[in-house]
Amino acid sequence: MANLKEIRNRISSVGSTMQITSAMKMVSAAKLKKAQDAITAMRPYSEKLTELLQNLSATLDADSGSKYSDQREVNKVLIVAITSNRGLAGAFNSNIVKASKVLVNETYAGKQVDFVTIGKKGNDILKKDGTIVHHNVAIFDDLSFDNTSIIAEMLMEQFENGSYDKVVLVYNNFKNAATQIVMREQFLPILPPTVTENTNTADYIFEPSKEEIVEGLIPKSLKTQLFKAIRDSVASEHGARMTAMHKATDNATELRDALKLQYNKARQAAITNEILEIVGGAEALAG
Repeated sequence: MANLKEIRNRISSVGSTMQITSAMKMVSAAKLKKAQDAITAMRPYSEKLTELLQNLSATLDADSGSKYSDQREVNKVLIVAITSNRGLAGAFNSNIVKASKVLVNETYAGKQVDFVTIGKKGNDILKKDGTIVHHNVAIFDDLSFDNTSIIAEMLMEQFENGSYDKVVLVYNNFKNAATQIVMREQFLPILPPTVTENTNTADYIFEPSKEEIVEGLIPKSLKTQLFKAIRDSVASEHGARMTAMHKATDNATELRDALKLQYNKARQAAITNEILEIVGGAEALAG
């Protein structure tokens, strides 16, 4: 009977876990819809802004480039690792940590590499292996372009004053609820524009000059790039958590069914033993 009680307790425990994982799955699904709509609506604007900036930059003289395009010898690198504040999202956070460590140990081996961490989970792990120059967890409480711009301005200032020669974003790119792609995206310096046969701005009249327009667009483009990366990460987080909780619920269901089968077999065996004992006792009395 003690064994049956133990199995009943395990069944009850697994059932409680199922309720939690199922509820978390539904919450993440609701949040995913909003986050997915936000990043889907933002991508065309971000891509068009980048395209416009590249087309304009391609027509400028080499000596009229932006201060954010300065290609220096890379000795000091700043990695911006974008994770989440909460776990239970499968490999969402660990993939970012692994990708960041690969950059430190392989891509930029022998260089000075520091971190800017956005999200609690990444900060908790990366602070053990490197220097965190800035940490932000509150951005997810009120994710807006203005709040993200503060972080982007800090990164631009660090590059402009020579504190770092390169700034790299590491984040999860949202593809769908089940797939997130780890991105290692160069933030600064700005990659040189690709000149193609279609690059043509001769039909436009610029007011003010092209140089002034590019100088105004670059900071805005960089802020938009960081904002898009964080929005991508938020959508990826909800998708990863929804998928993880769905799998956890399925696994709990299988475990509960197996425990119920085990319980029924044990109960049947206990009943059979009781019947055998009664029959044996009755035969002994009759004898």
